[in-house]
Amino acid sequence: MSLATITTLYAAFSRLDGDAMAACHAEAARFTDEVFTLQGRQQPGGLWRMLCGATGAKAPADWKLETSGISEQGGRGRAHRKAHCRFSATGRLVHHVIEAEFEFDKAGLIPRPIDRFDFWRWARQALGTPRLLLGWASFLRAK
Repeated sequence: MSLATITTLYAAFSRLDGDAMAACHAEAARFTDEVFTLQGRQQPGGLWRMLCGATGAKAPADWKLETSGISEQGGRGRAHRKAHCRFSATGRLVHHVIEAEFEFDKAGLIPRPIDRFDFWRWARQALGTPRLLLGWASFLRAK
């Protein structure tokens, strides 16, 4: 059942459906990545809806999601994903590589998603080297 949840999550992400992504999370979910720590289903759901909405509205032709290494064992899951998109704030193309880990509850929902990625690699792509060198990255990461 939890393997189906990962598949459902990424199928929804592929079609930019933030509501369906939010539904994969448990009510008391705690999402973490290199930038965010989000509590409850509503906060990660809001992040997914914002990302999907911005991508769908501004640059849907640049959107592509690739997933691999999806696995589940003993209530935990893993996946590798590559998102190709345009960062809406700068218009720059980004190839975002993420290693995801999941815990699952008895209903197969995700209470503990963790995304890991190279923040500096993402920031160089999204912001460009001049902005990165001017301190945008430390400001952005603090946000």
